[in-house]
Amino acid sequence: MRLSEQHYAAVRRDPSAVKGGAHLLPGNRWQVEGERDILVHNNLPLLDCRALFRPGGSFDGINMKSILVLAAIALAGFIVRPPLAAAGPPGHIVRLGILDALVPSFDPTADPGEFIDGLRELGYTPGRDIVFEYKRAGNLEAMPQVAEELVRSGVDILLTLGGSTRAAANVTKTIPIVMVGNSDVVETGLVSSLARPGGNVTGLAVNAAELAAKRVQLLRDAMPGLSRVAVLWNASLKGMSLQFQNIEQASPQLGVILQSVRVTGSDDFDQAFAALESSHPQGLVILYGPMRGNDLPRIVEFVTQHKLPTIFEPERGVRAGGLMEFGPKLKPMSRRAAAYVDKIANGADPATLPVEEPTLFELVINLQAAQQIGIQIPNSLLQQADRVIE
Repeated sequence: MRLSEQHYAAVRRDPSAVKGGAHLLPGNRWQVEGERDILVHNNLPLLDCRALFRPGGSFDGINMKSILVLAAIALAGFIVRPPLAAAGPPGHIVRLGILDALVPSFDPTADPGEFIDGLRELGYTPGRDIVFEYKRAGNLEAMPQVAEELVRSGVDILLTLGGSTRAAANVTKTIPIVMVGNSDVVETGLVSSLARPGGNVTGLAVNAAELAAKRVQLLRDAMPGLSRVAVLWNASLKGMSLQFQNIEQASPQLGVILQSVRVTGSDDFDQAFAALESSHPQGLVILYGPMRGNDLPRIVEFVTQHKLPTIFEPERGVRAGGLMEFGPKLKPMSRRAAAYVDKIANGADPATLPVEEPTLFELVINLQAAQQIGIQIPNSLLQQADRVIE
C-alpha cells in the first residue's frame, strides 16, 4: 500500500500523531515505533498501516479501506489536497511576473508548456485574460536586482522558477508569490508551515533533504560494491546544505564513506575536480541547484572522462549525457501552479493556501552513459526506472 500525500504530510507536521512517535530515516522513510518503515516512492515497497494510528491523533478514524482508496488515487499525482477550485478569469487582465534564473526565453504562444496548458484548462487565454512579464537573471548573483525590476513593473502575482523565490520574497512582502519546485521551504524559512504558509509565498515545494540520501542508495543499487561516495554540493544555497547534511547523517546506515566536495559557484569547479581526481571516489552525487552556461556540460564531461558514476537532480544531468537522475516529476508541478495563480487572481490569500508537495517521483537511467563509463546496471534497478535511455 502507498501512503497518501495527506498522511505523509501529516506525519511530517506531527510525528506524535503516530503511536510511539516517528522519526526520519534515509531514503525518505519514517520509522514508526513497533511498525515497518513508511516509504514514499512509486517504485519501492511501501507500508504496513496496521495498528499505525494513535487514537485521537491526526489519523484517528482512517480505516484500511479508505487508505487503499487513497493509495489508488495517488497514482494520479497530487492527491487529497485542500481543493483549489477553479474560478476562471477574474474579469480583468492579470499581470503575471515570471522570474527565472535559467530559461533563456519565455514565449507562451510558441512554447506553452505545462503551466500555460494549465491556465488554458482554467479558461485563461494568454494575451487576453493574462499577460506575462518575464525576466531572467542568468545567474543567482544577478537575481536580487532582476527581482526588484520585476516587482517595480507593477505585476499582480509573481511566479518564481529555478531557485528565484528567495530573491523575490526578499524584495516584496505584499505581491503574492507562487513558487514552483523550491526545496525545503519550511526549513529554509520561506514559509511558516506547509498547511499555513503565513506570508505572501505559497505554491509547490519539494522536501529535497529527505530525497538526497535516496540518491546515494540508488548509486549503491547501480553499483552493489560501492563504498566511497563523493558529494559535490553548492554551499551558497541553504537547501543544498540541508541535503548534504541529510546524506552525511545517513551515510553510516547506508554503508558508505562520504567525501564532501564543497563549492560556492562554478568558479570552484576546477578545484573540486582536482579533489575528486586525487580521492578516486566510486560514485558522485550532484547537489548544485540552478546551473548557468556551461556548468552542466563541464560536470558531465569530467565524470564521463573519469568514468565516475554520477546521479543528478531532476532534469539536471541525463539530458547532457549523465548517468542517472532522481527526484520529483516537475511537469505536474508546473501545471498545478496554474491553479494557484487562478485562485490568487480571484482574491485568495497566499498566507492561507497550503503548500503542496509531490507524490510522483522519477528515476531516469542513461544506458549510453553506463556503457561509456563501463558499468552494467542491474536489471532489478532498471525495472524500477521510470525512463531508460538506450
